[in-house]
Amino acid sequence: MKKNIQIAKTLIEALPYIKKFNSKTIVLKYGGSIGSKDFSNFATDLVLMKLVGINPIVVHGGGIEINKALKLSGIESEFINGLRITCDKSMKIVEKTLISKVNKEIVLKINYNGGNAIGVSGKDNQLLKVKKLKSADVDLGRVGEIIKVNTKSIKKLQDLGYIPVVAPIGCDNRGVTYNINADHVASKVASSIKAEKLIVLTNVSGISGKNGKLISSLSKSQANSLIKKGIIKKGMLPKVKCLVEALSGGVAKAHIVDGRIPHAVILETFTDAGIGTEILL
Repeated sequence: MKKNIQIAKTLIEALPYIKKFNSKTIVLKYGGSIGSKDFSNFATDLVLMKLVGINPIVVHGGGIEINKALKLSGIESEFINGLRITCDKSMKIVEKTLISKVNKEIVLKINYNGGNAIGVSGKDNQLLKVKKLKSADVDLGRVGEIIKVNTKSIKKLQDLGYIPVVAPIGCDNRGVTYNINADHVASKVASSIKAEKLIVLTNVSGISGKNGKLISSLSKSQANSLIKKGIIKKGMLPKVKCLVEALSGGVAKAHIVDGRIPHAVILETFTDAGIGTEILL
């Protein structure tokens, strides 16, 4: 009986959030650093979100699988400020790994759990139009920066009842394919469609301050200050920059949460406590 009462209380607690986010879009970035073993919980969360009237869009990374594939081909993985240096040979491997392996596995897992997902890359219907990303530090190779998101294509998939699962690959005006940082893709997609939330799931608890303690909430200006002071750095740097850009582009709230926590998305979206770090305007 006590267990059933607790379930009822949890459902009642979720009710205002279900009402608030009904018919709204939430973009979720699932980091490749989390791995695949925790994805079943995430897939179930997505199905529940869709069933209660929320429109989730998934953008995925694939860092672990890409590293493995590159290593098998004798290519060392190199990063600058969290961005992968991508030569022509690497690009072919990155594209094949993201689209043919990671994206398909995610779609299959969501559908196995009762969802209706469809996999797309930024190349499909010119979903993500890009240009070469210029870096002051080094030539990153085939790394792209998004200049336009085909929102009509995304909304069409949503209207048809699908959960779009987006692989971070795009092409330029000449049809040249580029690797895109998945956080950048999630940010641009979220701001282009004016999503209610952008949630980045990764393998850390959130943003930590100078003392190493988790910061549960901070403003956009506070986040920029932590970047300037060098407290936010390495792999967290592009994530936070992209979240700040999403807020500037019209997204209401942005979050970084630990995707290894069972049902992290449900905890963040439908409970009073929430988890991780939220960034507000």
